[in-house]
Amino acid sequence: VYRSKAMSTPHAVRDYLKLRLVSLEHEEFHVLWLDAQNRVIAFDALFTGTITQTAIYPREVVKAGLAHNAAAVVLAHNHPSGIPEPSAADRLLTQELKSALALVDIRVLDHFIVAGDLSTSFAERGLL
Repeated sequence: VYRSKAMSTPHAVRDYLKLRLVSLEHEEFHVLWLDAQNRVIAFDALFTGTITQTAIYPREVVKAGLAHNAAAVVLAHNHPSGIPEPSAADRLLTQELKSALALVDIRVLDHFIVAGDLSTSFAERGLL
């Protein structure tokens, strides 16, 4: 997938993320790094947690973005519970990461929560 296709719609990103995250039995936080044309540079699993939570460190996300020389990012994590609703912590984390990444000119395009066959896009819900 590396720089071969632009992730230009939430639907394209959703399909890609479902393939990668749907079968996980514990929470994981992943980042889809994109170039200036929204083509995939890399897909990193940055943090792994338990069945109900994952600790995420903005500093480490920023470091990874700089290492990939990314222009944009799509954040993603799974909810093994099967419920894709964003929690208050998910919303707060998204805003913290958006602010931290903006300092180094990396745009946050979306944050997806994948839960089985269901998923939620923060951008589609106006949460970004």
